[in-house]
Amino acid sequence: MIVFPAEYQPRKEALFAALAEVAGGGLRLKAIPSRLRGYPETAARADAAMARAKRQHRGLLRWLKRRLIAGQYNWARAYFTRHPDRVAVAWNGLTGSRMAYMMGARDAGAARLYAELAPLPGRITLDPVGVNAESSVPREPDFFHAHAAQHGLSDWRRLGAGMVARPSRRADVAQGGAALPDTPFLFCPLQVPDDSQITLFSGWCGGMEGFFAALTQAVKNLPDGWHLRLKEHPSAKTSLRPLLAPLLATGRAVLDNDTDSFAQVAASRGVVTLNSSMGLQAFFHDKPVVTLGRAFWALPGLVTPATSAESLAAILAQPQALGFDQILRDAFMSWLDRVYYPVFDPETGFDRDAFAAKLAQARAAAAAGP
Repeated sequence: MIVFPAEYQPRKEALFAALAEVAGGGLRLKAIPSRLRGYPETAARADAAMARAKRQHRGLLRWLKRRLIAGQYNWARAYFTRHPDRVAVAWNGLTGSRMAYMMGARDAGAARLYAELAPLPGRITLDPVGVNAESSVPREPDFFHAHAAQHGLSDWRRLGAGMVARPSRRADVAQGGAALPDTPFLFCPLQVPDDSQITLFSGWCGGMEGFFAALTQAVKNLPDGWHLRLKEHPSAKTSLRPLLAPLLATGRAVLDNDTDSFAQVAASRGVVTLNSSMGLQAFFHDKPVVTLGRAFWALPGLVTPATSAESLAAILAQPQALGFDQILRDAFMSWLDRVYYPVFDPETGFDRDAFAAKLAQARAAAAAGP
């Protein structure tokens, strides 16, 4: 059986229903319960979850929220201690209450699965360790080469045929077909500022403001005739134009919120990103990618990691020299296709065997201990 906090979004609820079907049942928590009686680790776990909460309240609200999160950790730990055979599942699970819930399950020795959208169409993320930069994806290129040597390569490029730009929620961000200039540029897809990818995994940049500050200095090193082309995320609730003003004022950067995102990727000479999933999706267009933040796919060879402001400036000074290891990309993407991302679509169904394998992986990870 799986146990999961409700999300009240059809796609997420459909995923939990599919997992419950494979696991032999599911318990849907309308809200994560709370329990006063704690454990020696309660204070530390509550502090860790509070540090990652999306809303950082102050004063009485912060005290109340910490009490709530501590109680949710206590409840989860007590519940999974009584039901060690059940699997804790949460969407994302890296912040706030859901983080406390998953830590309670972990400390009770129960199996866990973290769920998240996948950057490949028709797939989903199910990971027993975490998602995004905290996932269980190996970080050693040799692992992917060995898997490819044993199993061969998949036709991973077929997945690119199903990729379309995300529909926009904003009137000032479109997915149009405007003509792009016949000049060399690097494309920078911007991200939702308060997304956990930004708040947790920005690395040395420290967040969106640090990212823009680094770009503002680095674009000055672009060769004559080159520019950086940016586009705001279609799901971002507020515009980033005020923060972008210094970067755009350099004359080496352009904001294009009108042209289709993948059309801009295809026409670019490369992609620059903190850790947007479009960096991984750029592999389908055989584009070099520069990453500034943390991402499970930000491995040297797959991409070019910029590890400091000085590193980024040096990379942008020679954008024509950017490249990648195609053999490693083929091996890496084949593993993602065949092993890591199970098939899931709320309308067309899911891969039962792959879901069963993910549940088994979660139980094996729990049995192995922390």
